[in-house]
Formats: sequence, C-alpha cells, structure tokens
Amino acid sequence: MERLSWHQYFMAQSHLLAKRSTCPRLAVGATIVREKRIIAGGYNGSISGGDHCLEEGCYVVDGHCIRTIHAEMNALLQCAKFGVNAEGAEIYVTHYPCVHCAKAIIQAGIQRIIYAVDYKNHPYAAELFEQAGVVVEQVELEEGLFEENREEKMALAADVLKRLESAGVEGEEIREWYERINQLFYK
Repeated sequence: MERLSWHQYFMAQSHLLAKRSTCPRLAVGATIVREKRIIAGGYNGSISGGDHCLEEGCYVVDGHCIRTIHAEMNALLQCAKFGVNAEGAEIYVTHYPCVHCAKAIIQAGIQRIIYAVDYKNHPYAAELFEQAGVVVEQVELEEGLFEENREEKMALAADVLKRLESAGVEGEEIREWYERINQLFYK
C-alpha cells in the first residue's frame, strides 16, 4: 500500500468534511493546517441549531443562498471560537474560494490555499490573493482514493462479464453492462 501524500491527506479530509454539508446545491469542505497538523475544519451549512437547506430549502437572494455559511468561514470561525491562531497556516478547500472567503482567509493570515476544483473563480479573489502574497495551488483529490479493493472489484466485474458472454448473453446486453461498470469505476 502506498502512503498518501500530505496534499492528498488534507484534501481527503476536506472532501470528507464536505459530506457533512447541509447545502443541496454544492457541498464544500475546508481544512486549516499548520505545520502538517489540522487545526480546524468546516463545511458549508446553516448556523448551529438553525434551519437547514436540506430540510427547509435554500434561501436564495440574487442567486446566492444567504442561509449558508461557507466552509472556509466555518473553519476560520472554529479557530476563533477555540482560540487557535491561523496566522501562517494553509487551507485545503474542495472548491476555489469566493471573494468574501478570500478576504477572510487573507485577514486571518493564511499564507497558502490548496483547492481541488475550480468553481466560479472570481478574478478579484485571485487579485486579492496575489496582492497579499497568498500562494494558490490546485491539487485535485485522486480518483478512487477511498475505494477499498478497487482492483479486486474491477477484476471480479470483468470475470462476471466474461462468464456472461461465455454463457451466451446477447452482445448488446453485455455492452450495456460494460458501460455501467465503466461508469462506476471510471467516472
């Protein structure tokens, strides 16, 4: 088994945090790291104890849900709540930060942003990061990182398809099964 790189380890943490999101439109996770140690994490969702978009629907104004606190903000607020200094830290985010989060990240003293997916990248956010000397790097989460026994599953699926073909299952049906398996393993 190959050991995960630090980037993949922290990005995986952000993707795991995103699984807690209460936003049906986009799940985002953020992990703040200093000296290769996680100091805070957050996901996008409603205020603690408040109505969740999953239950009540999004509260959209001007194309943006105002019920939701962004993952980066939640992670920064967690630092504030527990008295943890974010100065000089890095933040791993599943999606490129919006302008408002960009400003908060800069003000908190975070020096590096590692994000996985481009998402409405605003040129002003990029300009602010550049002005502040914040390093921005895209590092995607490796495919199948959390999938256990991937090769064994693929081999089993291939074996089953060969047996079905040997048993006389029609070519079109076999092609449909191949397509479904490819979608599962290679999407």
